[in-house]
Amino acid sequence: MRNKESKNTRLFRRISLVTLIAVYFLILVGGVVRSTGSGMGCPDWPKCFGSWVPPTQVSQLPSNYKEVYSDKRAKKNERFAKYLTALGFEETAYNILNDKSILEEADFNKHKTWIEYVNRLIGVVIGLLIIATFVRSLYFLKSDKMIPAVALSTLLLVVFQGWIGSIVVSTNLVPWMITIHMFLALLIMALLTLLYHRVTPSSIARVQIPHPKLVNIILVACMLTTLVQIALGTQVREAVDRAADYFAHQSRDQWIGSLGLEFVIHRSFSWLVLVLHLALIYLVRKSGGSYKLVNALIVVILISILSGVIMAYGAIPPAMQPIHLLIGTVGFGLQFLLFLQLTRKEKVLV
Repeated sequence: MRNKESKNTRLFRRISLVTLIAVYFLILVGGVVRSTGSGMGCPDWPKCFGSWVPPTQVSQLPSNYKEVYSDKRAKKNERFAKYLTALGFEETAYNILNDKSILEEADFNKHKTWIEYVNRLIGVVIGLLIIATFVRSLYFLKSDKMIPAVALSTLLLVVFQGWIGSIVVSTNLVPWMITIHMFLALLIMALLTLLYHRVTPSSIARVQIPHPKLVNIILVACMLTTLVQIALGTQVREAVDRAADYFAHQSRDQWIGSLGLEFVIHRSFSWLVLVLHLALIYLVRKSGGSYKLVNALIVVILISILSGVIMAYGAIPPAMQPIHLLIGTVGFGLQFLLFLQLTRKEKVLV
């Protein structure tokens, strides 16, 4: 019985880890979608131009395809506006219904269509992995009810995330919807990290540091500032999109100069993020610890800042944008895992 339990635990740990890595990969692909302007490559959801396999030439579409998908988007936005009104967001609902730019349909571009389509395919694979994670979590119903509860929550969040994704398309990439989409991905990532940690052997999952109270306070501050920095980054990303439209996707060296206050705040806030992480590693070492995860975290933060510098002074290279996004989310993931390891008290299943 003991061997069977260990085998099931190891299997669940592998599934949760693979799923977590897949989510990170999807975040990277999502960054590619944004940097290439492919977010509206498929004007409908879950299908793409009304088909499960998207077209490769505009001749495969009806001559009035723009009007067709614009009308469909308008009807879906009307339903979404009703939900917002019922929740008390009347002004937001009004803005969505009266912003005519939301209904503007872009010209067909096969490259952007297939980039977005691949993004959706990866999302489907992750959905299947999440289902597999939940099914395997049922093994722990008697021994640790938290595991199936978290797995179920993750599954429900993924379903909700899929619906939000359809709204992102329907509202033609309304900025605040993209931000919500991003933070839901972070929440899903955090829950998967919790599942993986929950079934990790205690020798790895729990770390003892003398006098950890101050370390935990600094770590929580690091997590909060990272989340704020990610939120600020989404605003900068929106400003970059506006700059790209203004310059007709030309003269990239002039985009940074037109970004305004969002970029200045985001750039300056990175210093606070760096100082807090340096304080964290100093406290860990001062307490007698030499912890690899802390070292990895500071390296990730430095890479994140370096990638930001490259974008600021290198005319925002398209390839660097998804990398910058991925590194930022990896940093938060490491912070959350470190927090779990420092605060873990109960016995870990093995």
